[in-house]
Amino acid sequence: MNAETFKQIFTSEDSTDKENIDNVLSIIEDVKQNKDEALKKYTAQFDGRELDNFKVPVEKLKNSFDNLSEEEKNALVLIKKRIADYQQSIKYKDFEDREFSYVYHPLERIGIYIPGGTALYPSSVLMSAVPAAVAGVENIVAVTPTFDDENITFAALYIADVTEVYTVGGAQAVAALAYGTETIAKVDKIVGPGNRYVALAKKQVFGDVGIDMIAGPSEILLYVDNSADYTAVAYDIFAQAEHDVNARTFLMAESQDVIDGIQLEVDRLIDSQRRADVIQKSLENNHYQIIDNRKELIDVINFIAPEHVSIQHRDEQEISRDIRYAGAVFIGKYSPEAIGDYAAGPSHVLPTNQTGRFSHGLNVNDFLTSHAVINLKEGTYSNIAGAAKTIAKKEGLDAHYESLNIRMEQ
Repeated sequence: MNAETFKQIFTSEDSTDKENIDNVLSIIEDVKQNKDEALKKYTAQFDGRELDNFKVPVEKLKNSFDNLSEEEKNALVLIKKRIADYQQSIKYKDFEDREFSYVYHPLERIGIYIPGGTALYPSSVLMSAVPAAVAGVENIVAVTPTFDDENITFAALYIADVTEVYTVGGAQAVAALAYGTETIAKVDKIVGPGNRYVALAKKQVFGDVGIDMIAGPSEILLYVDNSADYTAVAYDIFAQAEHDVNARTFLMAESQDVIDGIQLEVDRLIDSQRRADVIQKSLENNHYQIIDNRKELIDVINFIAPEHVSIQHRDEQEISRDIRYAGAVFIGKYSPEAIGDYAAGPSHVLPTNQTGRFSHGLNVNDFLTSHAVINLKEGTYSNIAGAAKTIAKKEGLDAHYESLNIRMEQ
């Protein structure tokens, strides 16, 4: 068993997805040309809603929060604080020196996409909005295909201090954020998870605006031994599978006995799951493998660069230290991936489909821009300008040479 075995799993589907891409491009162009009228048309077509005004009144956001139970309110407040505390702890800080500095500034305006429709995702609100707020972004706008008068998504937006919210979703919402309409002003960056059409739209508008990532189906790699709680691992598999039918799990173990033990628990429990139909279809995407060589295990993990890695093994600390590429790593029985989805602190907006090999999960620093400040003194300039002149001359850039040289002659 080695990383090469998994190559066929990660072949890009974009080249065979021409129809979807063409549809998304058509929607984007329509929104660019017709703005709010296009949004109204697609909201009626895809969501079955006839809307004259997309903006959600702040009173509706507040009422959504006020009408929660005390337990639900306290949960949102606690999670918001945990996320904020974690993000503050990793926020980049300015470096200032006599001649060289590096400074950070928050983005001016960002847009958050929040999935809606058949389910509500208050966790996605907090995981995207709170890092932006900690960064100091003053203008945070949210779009979501969520239409109920009062719901927990609106409540989460209220507790996250996001008051500019629009009930529009899909590729058309991404286009509105990227290019602006009469109602929705253009943003500098778009973040947040969505379906395939949202992901394709983000890919198409990248360059005109920034994006966080192009997310694919959710994934987890579990590495377990016989010290793990097989029932808990079965629920970890279900938690992954219930996201949607395209979610996938890589279950790795050192022996067939471990895999068989976990499979027995999966078979025993699956019919009792409320989303059993989704889970059953998702399980068809799972990959179970025996890996009893530590180097091969690490090679496989680093090749797949999974969105989530869960290590439930006697040597979990040692194994985790060798993982280089992953969206997030969860160590031990009391760090299930599900806690990361809600309350651990780091954002659950994470890279998928091997993009963890060159990117990272959404965090406060993704909402900062930065630049160097150069303030050289005469002595430093004299020490380095000669080398710069030599290279400028070699490159044939005469004005560069003279710009450097004239300061040495004075």
